[in-house]
Amino acid sequence: MTVERVKVAVVGGGQAGLAISYELTDAGVDHAVIERGRVGQSWRTRWDSFCLVTPNWTVQLPGGEYAGHDPNGFMPRDEIVAHLETYAASFGAPVREGVDVWSVEPAASGQLLLRTSAGDVEAEAVVLATGAYQKPNRPAGAETLPSSLHVIDSELYTNPDMLPPGKVLVVGSGQTGCQIAEELNEADREVLLACGRAPWGPRRIEGRDTLSWLVETPFMEQTVADLPSPRARLGANIQGTGRGGGHDLHYRTLLAAGVTLCGHFLGVEDVGVGFADDLADSVAFGDDRYRDLGKLLRSSCVKRGIRPPDLPPPEPFEADAPDRVDLEGLGAVIFTAGYRPDYKRWVHFPNAFDELGFPIQHDGASSVVPGLYFLGTHFLRNRKSSLLLGVGEDARIIIEQLAGR
Repeated sequence: MTVERVKVAVVGGGQAGLAISYELTDAGVDHAVIERGRVGQSWRTRWDSFCLVTPNWTVQLPGGEYAGHDPNGFMPRDEIVAHLETYAASFGAPVREGVDVWSVEPAASGQLLLRTSAGDVEAEAVVLATGAYQKPNRPAGAETLPSSLHVIDSELYTNPDMLPPGKVLVVGSGQTGCQIAEELNEADREVLLACGRAPWGPRRIEGRDTLSWLVETPFMEQTVADLPSPRARLGANIQGTGRGGGHDLHYRTLLAAGVTLCGHFLGVEDVGVGFADDLADSVAFGDDRYRDLGKLLRSSCVKRGIRPPDLPPPEPFEADAPDRVDLEGLGAVIFTAGYRPDYKRWVHFPNAFDELGFPIQHDGASSVVPGLYFLGTHFLRNRKSSLLLGVGEDARIIIEQLAGR
């Protein structure tokens, strides 16, 4: 069997894979970008009304920065895909679409071997740029739902019309869960949201997007060592939305709009879905993170000698959260409980990953496997590593290491 040989193989044709491809092209390094679907595939599979949660100016890919007329707006799904397609074409990214990578394993030569649906590829270096959203997570109790019920993960949700009649239970209250719950509620569906611990913040503070305040603080530069524990990498992002020009979206806005808020999902009990009695605790957790945000902004502004913004205290919260909802009348359940790393399933270097499945690495380079690199992963280097805002910076650091090889 013929084995193709390349200097560098990049797995993934999203923003991370394209960012490192740009740097490799600029450095004149022979490489191939292998993508199971099409360029920007993970964006293509988002629901119909999806748009960026971070402002357009955060699209800071090397040679592919946002240059449109609305830097403070939020590109919808199809515009994001178009931006990535244009970016790839602008430097002739060598993307091979429709090719599955089945495994990455040691090669007899001492290099790295990729077994793909288009044949084997041997590379001196491999960059895994498969993104931060790899394997949908379902919480304990999910298996107790009856097979007759329409149950999907958020990646299969497209719009309210795809769901059968009846109430809709959304499990998971990060950005995705809140946005889907809001859309369903606006479509006159009866919506229940099983809530967990998630931070929240206003969309704008004194007329400026909250993220524009945060990038002026150490927040985006925080590393895993700055977190309460490594497991905090799996925590929810700040609740919010860019839809409709961007607006506040959190427990209080959803409750005011008519969404029924519940404690975290427990599974089916008798003929109903049970929920924990912890909604108040989840709200308190988010309020504490909101106060932390205020402290961070005040501290940063004082250090820079400017007036800190005024963040009012959280409004009182009262909700009559049900502890059970009858299965009868429930039409669908959508799990939006986050994603988990999935490297161990197909990257045959088990010691290269920690107990949570994250790569053991430094500045994107595997600490265990020479020639193996990662890009676009949560907290790869810092908080912005998985974002359009930070993946380009990480790509430049990885290319410096590749040049050293």
